[in-house]
Amino acid sequence: MKIIFMGTPDFAVPALAALHASRHTVQAVVTSPDKRRGRGQIICDTPVKCKAIELGLPVLQPESLKDPVFLETLKAYDPDILVVVAFRILPPEVFTLPRFGAVNAHASLLPKYRGAAPINWAIYHGESVTGITIFRIARKVDTGQICLQREIPIRPDDTAGTLQDKLKYLAAEMLPETLDMLEKGTLQPLPQNDALATPAPKLTPESGRLDFTRGGEELCRAVRAFTPCPGAFFRLDGRCIKVAKADWEKAENTVPGTIELLSKKHFAIHCRDGYFLPRELQSPGRRNMHVADWMNGADLSAGMKAE
Repeated sequence: MKIIFMGTPDFAVPALAALHASRHTVQAVVTSPDKRRGRGQIICDTPVKCKAIELGLPVLQPESLKDPVFLETLKAYDPDILVVVAFRILPPEVFTLPRFGAVNAHASLLPKYRGAAPINWAIYHGESVTGITIFRIARKVDTGQICLQREIPIRPDDTAGTLQDKLKYLAAEMLPETLDMLEKGTLQPLPQNDALATPAPKLTPESGRLDFTRGGEELCRAVRAFTPCPGAFFRLDGRCIKVAKADWEKAENTVPGTIELLSKKHFAIHCRDGYFLPRELQSPGRRNMHVADWMNGADLSAGMKAE
């Protein structure tokens, strides 16, 4: 099959590589325009663009997916299918263009966690499994018929970062198989049950703010869910302190948000049902540190409030 691949971040790179190595033909790659990044505001290629250049594939970077020039370029390729992994919402003018339409690799077991951040919210809500769903793109976001779906466990120590790494390779395995079945006519897409749908809204910098009126288990899931991005954090004397790893212990008569010093090398923050125990932290402008090292220069005292 002739493919136009659409994707931008690192999550999409293994899928592009797998399709390029398959019996199918990637004609061109569509990715987001380059952006300025970092303190030096250096213009950086997207991860997918870098991989496409490495593979010798043409790259298209339209500002608008409705741009007439872009649409004419797509038509000229005459693709059989569009394959989308971590890209923008496609307008009907784009996803209805090929004879097989468009398929998307989504990092959840649809209809659960429709939206921009399925990996994060699956961890946050305590799911024991997640997976990849390959589905046909339809007019409503993440609602199309399911082509192929596979699950993997969410381990107790998985963060959004580690789980993303597992899922991107699972998507890369599934996409060539999906296209093989589509081409042979053996695929039987299934409709989603909208009644079972759950949202996975886009993350904001405030998504990772730790609320110590919540329970310890939920707070620890939040740390895992929002690591590495946007980062779980609390404020202490106006400073933003990020938490990369944490545990908790059950206790009674706690005052949520109150800091208790356990030793020279450990501290706890009271939460609704016990002690929240940061194990790895980061102060502004500094690297991640083990709690014992972080406390050396933290000027921490009992009774302070974490917010």
